[in-house]
Amino acid sequence: MELDLFRTTFLAILQGFTEFLPISSSAHIILPKELLGWPDQGLIFDVAVHVGSLIAVLLYFRRDIVILFKAWLATCLGKPQNADSRLAWYVIAATIPAGLIGFALSDVVEQYSRSMLLIAFTSIFFALLLYVADRIGKQTLSIEKLTLKSSLTIGFFQVLALLPGTSRSGATMTAALFCGLDRRAAAKFSFLLAIPIIAAGGLLEGYELVSSQQASEWGMLLYAIAVSAVVSWLCIHYFLRLIDRVGFMPFIIYRVLMGLALFAIYFSR
Repeated sequence: MELDLFRTTFLAILQGFTEFLPISSSAHIILPKELLGWPDQGLIFDVAVHVGSLIAVLLYFRRDIVILFKAWLATCLGKPQNADSRLAWYVIAATIPAGLIGFALSDVVEQYSRSMLLIAFTSIFFALLLYVADRIGKQTLSIEKLTLKSSLTIGFFQVLALLPGTSRSGATMTAALFCGLDRRAAAKFSFLLAIPIIAAGGLLEGYELVSSQQASEWGMLLYAIAVSAVVSWLCIHYFLRLIDRVGFMPFIIYRVLMGLALFAIYFSR
């Protein structure tokens, strides 16, 4: 893709806005291509805007991350467990399934990552699954009450996000609700899980791509990273403030409508 200011800004905002909401960033990234006839933005651009989202979540949870890392390190040095160290270990445990399976299936995932039919189906299916979880989940547990069993359950749900259109945040929040976490706790654990997953994905795809990228495009890519980071930070901030009040229903309805729209576009060709 030849990067210009308008398309770079639009796609970076789109990525930043959708990465942490349960609405699937992959579903949105293909829409400009299909609706506006834009060329595919390419994998290097995808990596760049994901780096922006990673920077945002690291900055937003910087205090939590420092606390969790210190507590985790203390247990590695023989200190007794506490709530913070347990949460750190649970983030690690929940990351392992998606990390291993994602690495093994990376070529298959990339092959189907732009499939509109698959994205339309998964967008609707996992929206309905989120609806069920939000309705039947007890929502009585704070993040401090998370258990190893629950964290592993959330981790295996995160594997499902390898399917394009599923939404990583949507899948992990769905699992967390099924495990009894309240909405805010489900969202926070999902955001913490995003850190190692986005970082690993960026490192996996980024090194080879960066080494081959033309210097003339670096300025626009750095701009995309910055835009994605700002929008992602705002998205995290306001989502956590509003989730108890608005719930997941607006996102569920939006995903179903988007999935239906993608089906309509696909079958109208």
